[in-house]
Amino acid sequence: MSEAMSEVRRAPSTLQTVALTAVAMVAFAANSLLCRLALQQRGIDPASFGSIRLVSGAITLALVVHFRARPAAPGRADWLAAAMLFAYVAFFSFAYLSLSAGTGALILFGAVQLTMLGAGLGSGERFGPVAWLGFVLAAGGLVYLVLPGVAAPPLLGAVLMAVAGVAWGVYSLRGRGVPDPLAATGRNFLRAVPLALALSLAFMMRAHADATGIALAVASGALTSGLGYVVWYAALARLSAMQAATVQLSVPLLAAFGGVLLLSEAITPRLAAGSVAILGGIAIVLSQKSRKARR
Repeated sequence: MSEAMSEVRRAPSTLQTVALTAVAMVAFAANSLLCRLALQQRGIDPASFGSIRLVSGAITLALVVHFRARPAAPGRADWLAAAMLFAYVAFFSFAYLSLSAGTGALILFGAVQLTMLGAGLGSGERFGPVAWLGFVLAAGGLVYLVLPGVAAPPLLGAVLMAVAGVAWGVYSLRGRGVPDPLAATGRNFLRAVPLALALSLAFMMRAHADATGIALAVASGALTSGLGYVVWYAALARLSAMQAATVQLSVPLLAAFGGVLLLSEAITPRLAAGSVAILGGIAIVLSQKSRKARR
C-alpha cells in the first residue's frame, strides 16, 4: 500500500518536471523564431533588438528575484560573464539577419556544446574512443553545415552565430557552481545592458523599430529569456546533469520545425544531415560521459 501511495506521489512530480522542461525548451527555441521573425520583417534592427531583449530580460528577472520567497544569495560581480552574455545576444541578433531559424539554432547549439566539451578536455577530462568519435562527428557536422556550396548558409551569419555559441558556452562555464543561478543571471543581464546600449549608439544611424519589432524583442527578453530561465532553473532542480544536457538536443529541432510552420522556412538536406551529425555526435559524447560517471 505504501509503495502504491509513493508511486502516486511521484507521478505528479514527474509530470511537473516534464512540463517544466518542455516549456523551457520551447522558450529557448522561440528565441530564434522571435529574432528571425523580427529581422525578417525588418521591424527592428539587430542592435536595438538585442538591447531591448537584455533590458526587458533584466527587468523581468529582477522582479522575479525580488518577489520570490527566499532572498537572493550574495554574489561577486562577474563582468566577464556579463560580457559573454552581451556577446551572445549581440552576435545572435546580427547572425539572424541572414540565417534561417533552424540553421542558426543548430550552429549556436553545436558551438555551445563543443565549447563546453573542449573546455572539459582542456581541464584534463579524458574521452574514450567512442566519445572521441562522437566529438569528431559533431565537429565534422558543424563544419559540413557551413562549408561553401549552393546549400550552405551565408558565411558571415554562420560565423557570427558560431561566435555567439562560443560566448554562451563560456558564459555557461562561468555559471557552474554559482549558489543562486537565477539571481546571478539577473545580475548579469543588468550588467550587460550598458554594453548593449553602447552597441545601439554605435549603430544609431541604422536604428529603426516599429511596434511589432519592439513587441517581439520584449517577448524575447521578458518571456522566452527571462521567464524561460525561471522555468528552466525550476526544471534543473529535478534533472540530473545528463538529463539536462541531453534534453537540450531538442532545441535546434524545435527551432527548425517552428521555422517551417511559422516562417515558411525549408529543412534542406544539408540542414538535416548536419543535424544528425551534430546532435547525434553530442548525444554519443553525453552518453559515454554518463556511463563513465556511473562506474
